[in-house]
Amino acid sequence: MTVIDVPDARVAPSALRPVFLTLRLGLHLLVAGLTLFVVVRALLDDAPAEVPVTVLAIAFLAWYAAGVAAAHRHFPTWARVAWLVALLALWVAMSALTPDAAFLAFPLFFIELHVLPAAVAVPLVVVTFGISVWGAATHLGLAVGTILGPLISAGVAIVIGLGYRAMSQETRDRQALILDLLATREELAAASREAGTLAERERIAREIHDTVAQGLSSIQMLLHAAERDVVDEPTREKLRLARETAAENLGETRRFIRELTPRSLDEQTLPAALRRLTDAVNEQAEQSGSATRVSFRTSGEPTLLPMAVDATLLRIAQGALANVLRHADAGRAELTLSYLGDEVALDVVDDGVGFDPAAAQREEVDGVAFGLRAMRQRAERQGGSIELESAPGEGTAVSVRIPVGAA
Repeated sequence: MTVIDVPDARVAPSALRPVFLTLRLGLHLLVAGLTLFVVVRALLDDAPAEVPVTVLAIAFLAWYAAGVAAAHRHFPTWARVAWLVALLALWVAMSALTPDAAFLAFPLFFIELHVLPAAVAVPLVVVTFGISVWGAATHLGLAVGTILGPLISAGVAIVIGLGYRAMSQETRDRQALILDLLATREELAAASREAGTLAERERIAREIHDTVAQGLSSIQMLLHAAERDVVDEPTREKLRLARETAAENLGETRRFIRELTPRSLDEQTLPAALRRLTDAVNEQAEQSGSATRVSFRTSGEPTLLPMAVDATLLRIAQGALANVLRHADAGRAELTLSYLGDEVALDVVDDGVGFDPAAAQREEVDGVAFGLRAMRQRAERQGGSIELESAPGEGTAVSVRIPVGAA
């Protein structure tokens, strides 16, 4: 239960925090001082009710201290109301025994305004004012002082309490704005880092293309020309082997360039890039004489994903469809991109010959099934996972899930 709501400086330090702490400390001292004053007055006057007044005052102070001790915990509204009702009940009991209890009405006004919403607190302050006047009039008689003093106190408490409430709300709003600005700055920094990474990757890709790839291409052409001009068969065979080696390395270099710059995503969205991929796979299958045909569909409401996630899903789809063409001997394959709110899913299902996943796992450990391992590593780098379902003669299903938040 919160007696006074002080903004948490651990979240966003506030220049008004010393003011809130001073007000809280002042209220605690006021409650303790006035309660002790009531006890001392009862003892000095040697009143018949000094014992019950002392007991009630100690209970009042202890119950208030319990609320202060629990101020850092968040209790439900009914618990705070119950605490305040019990505190007011102890005060009313003291007011029935001694007129000095009327002094405690002033800090009670502030407590009510801080514990309860304004729409409830202000009427309760008026009720407390009436009880204070009743307590003083019961012992001292009805006079101007018994009404004017509590009335002024109630008015001052309402003005200060509501002003404090508005200032506290303004501080919380400012803290929320600061946190939003900090989060935005972090997002901009992350976006800047990502843009820098992509720019560096593109630079490296250009350098490789303009140096290594061009050099290998030139070597391949020169070797091809030399191979035509050489008559000696052993020498020609060596030149052919060198040319094929250069061609293989050129292909690997171009693959590295594609890895560094996912060209399919430069000018298109991920669904468009995947649709273009399926078209390219179908064209490749047709040219190679394969009966495999790949279809693509999307489900869910498309959302903008980070470039890293887009590239990961595109590369996984490329690897999975390449496996379908090489190994599945499938008639149909379906590529599905699903937006599931907090995650994105990519499923590749074919009706091919299938295989034994356990055997594939053993091969992967031995370093054979590199494609499956690469797909799994790509998904895990984005905080996702990949599931593989297959059996001999029953086709294959590859399912990738990547949390959008983690990405």
